[in-house]
Amino acid sequence: MTIAESTVPYTDEDAFIADLVSRMSLERKIGQLIQPQINSFTPEDMERYRFGSYLNGGNGGPYGDEFAPASEWLRYADEMYEASIEPLPDGEPVIPTMWGTDAVHGHTNVVGATIFPHNIALGAAGDADLVRRIGHATAIEIEVTGIDWNFSPTVAVAQDDRWGRTYESYSENPDLVAELGAALVEGLQGDPDSDGYLGDGRVIATAKHFFGDGGTENGVDQGEVNGEIEDLLALHGRPYPAAIDAGVEAIMASFNSINGRKMHGNGDLLTDVLRGEMGFDGLVVGDWNGHSQVAGCTVTDCPQSLLAGLDIYMVPDDWKELMETLIAQVEDGTIPMARVDEAVTRVLRVKYRAGLLAPEPVLPSERGVAGQYELLASPEHRALAREAVARSQVVLKNDGVLPLRSGANVLVAGSAADDIGRASGGWTLEWQGGLESQMGESAGMVGELFPNASSIWDGLRENIAANGGTATLSPDGSFDERPDVAVVVFGEKPYAEFAGDQGDLVFRDEEGLELLRGFREQGIPTVAVFLSGRPMWMNRELNASNAFVAAWLPGSEGAGVADVLTGARPAIGRLSFSWPAACGGTPVNGPQGALFPFGFGRTLEDTSALRQLSETCAALDRVDGSDLFSSGRLASGVVAYAAGGNLTTAMDMLAQMRGSSTAAGVSVRGIDRNAQEDAREITMQAGSRFGIEQSEGGEGAFRITYQVDSRPTAPVRLTVGTGGDATTLDVTRRFEHAAGKGWREMVITEECAPGLGDRIEFATQGNLLWGIASVTREEVPEGTECTF
Repeated sequence: MTIAESTVPYTDEDAFIADLVSRMSLERKIGQLIQPQINSFTPEDMERYRFGSYLNGGNGGPYGDEFAPASEWLRYADEMYEASIEPLPDGEPVIPTMWGTDAVHGHTNVVGATIFPHNIALGAAGDADLVRRIGHATAIEIEVTGIDWNFSPTVAVAQDDRWGRTYESYSENPDLVAELGAALVEGLQGDPDSDGYLGDGRVIATAKHFFGDGGTENGVDQGEVNGEIEDLLALHGRPYPAAIDAGVEAIMASFNSINGRKMHGNGDLLTDVLRGEMGFDGLVVGDWNGHSQVAGCTVTDCPQSLLAGLDIYMVPDDWKELMETLIAQVEDGTIPMARVDEAVTRVLRVKYRAGLLAPEPVLPSERGVAGQYELLASPEHRALAREAVARSQVVLKNDGVLPLRSGANVLVAGSAADDIGRASGGWTLEWQGGLESQMGESAGMVGELFPNASSIWDGLRENIAANGGTATLSPDGSFDERPDVAVVVFGEKPYAEFAGDQGDLVFRDEEGLELLRGFREQGIPTVAVFLSGRPMWMNRELNASNAFVAAWLPGSEGAGVADVLTGARPAIGRLSFSWPAACGGTPVNGPQGALFPFGFGRTLEDTSALRQLSETCAALDRVDGSDLFSSGRLASGVVAYAAGGNLTTAMDMLAQMRGSSTAAGVSVRGIDRNAQEDAREITMQAGSRFGIEQSEGGEGAFRITYQVDSRPTAPVRLTVGTGGDATTLDVTRRFEHAAGKGWREMVITEECAPGLGDRIEFATQGNLLWGIASVTREEVPEGTECTF
């Protein structure tokens, strides 16, 4: 069979595409503009509706398994491709679909792929050729699994490090972002002037997010960007002409507003500036339901975005209703057919350039390096990742303890030292990352999820032994034999997007600080290795250590960190972001207010003294809110679990409050309330239990934002606390009343649950579908009644 069949010569790009568009039905045209996620449709839906593209979200995987082996990703790609090219009646042209993914630091949705350092680290390395090589390696690994399109690079120019996406930015400097962003585009797609462009081992790239995502007020994700448009374009728009010159085929619209107007509906910028002034001729894709934030829009009704210049709606779950609405709006004249044809033409143009419209169909499994699973984390790719890690290490302090001397007895401390998930950060296997940290070794899956990786501890053990020394891992810092030096590895816990937003730049987890101070009191020299997605106020840790290394989020080759610490590679990393002198969070983008300026970094030979730093910080007294679950994340020290009705049965932990327990009969998945997967839908079978528990004593009433999707058919009970102090409440009638009425709050106080305790657990005797958006603890006036 042939696909995209036309009487016009295939070699005549414009005429060939125009002929296809002229013979497509309205329904098929709108299908090209719809991008659902794989969790929300079937191959039968693909055959029926012919989506132009689809995506896997950060928590999505083929056949409902986000940890599926690479072979299943490829099988799924073939299945969807075949469904998209089934013959259509009346000679209507068949247009193959394409699959997009967020491979933002390697093909990190897939178990066993290379996990490269995040962009902030690559900015510290500052080497465009290195980034270009990483792009090519990433494209190869993406093609192994049959995927066509990468939603990368992020070319945000982050200006406020409180932003939770700072680590996705190469730098605060727009010229450096432009240079490295263009290099990644070239690595992913190839040289646009070469025969190999978008050929074997290459994939479609996406520059994102146009524009201003790194400039929101107070670093609030998806927030407001204000200022003179010329100034904003000079700063935040600077990387886009470079990416366009490099041939980028797709640009993703940003969630943020520019001077009060959401980018997904801003025609002045999406069309007049991006198309007219910058000359972009590829496709513009929306972000996750981003069109719904445009004034007057909902997820399923937003002609404004298409009219403004959006070509593809990323509509993960509500695709059918949006399709129906768009078709009706074209038929009633709200949306001109000419605008639909323009958008479809742009989508088909990208497919043409990627070879997807070639006359003879080629299954994803038959293209390029597809199915060559040995290329996932190949020795060459792992060596490249290790090189990138080493080149990105920034030494901020060193009194001579580095490099670690040959023959030394080295103690390696800190919970992050042997935690690849922690070192990899967000966008690693799951959207928010942090799997290894949450699961623990007892889960038995850590090695399975990171099979081709080395932790920082692995690298230190190997390098120190090679230098004739001894290394001992002791997360809590205890030892039997006094070490010559202690390496303390600590840092931020993984996060992604809005879940990482902060109100200041204080690092409140004092595990590393306590270890450093403890070793100092014993007269043991220390090296602090700080894992983070941004510069932070670290004056206390800098004072307490003999050497301090900003290691960023290195990924799966922690041995690259060890290479620098042991002197196997030189320390050449330089700050691509100014390091703050104060803790309050006021943006620092230059020498003013910087403890270490942009471009700072020591060689291992630079042992000049660092002055004693002030440890005064008013924000240290500010306690984070008592959120147990909010913005789609469990707080540190909080776990979610599922269990069967028998109180003696084991609990199955639900990392990130997501996942399923077949034995318990509980399934929890992320859903959108106000933002991407910021809430959870909970499906409970008869006789099951679901609970949330704090590992340390909490105080105050429980405030739970919840909804009940369907009226319960059997008793539902809420148990507050544990053991003999627990209180069990029959909430059946409360849930019956709440059914179908949307989000509401329950407040559980001492009045109905004396003692409260540290656990809440829901049990049902019948099947139950409900949801939770947040769980907090707060002090309430004495005598406050429980409410539902």
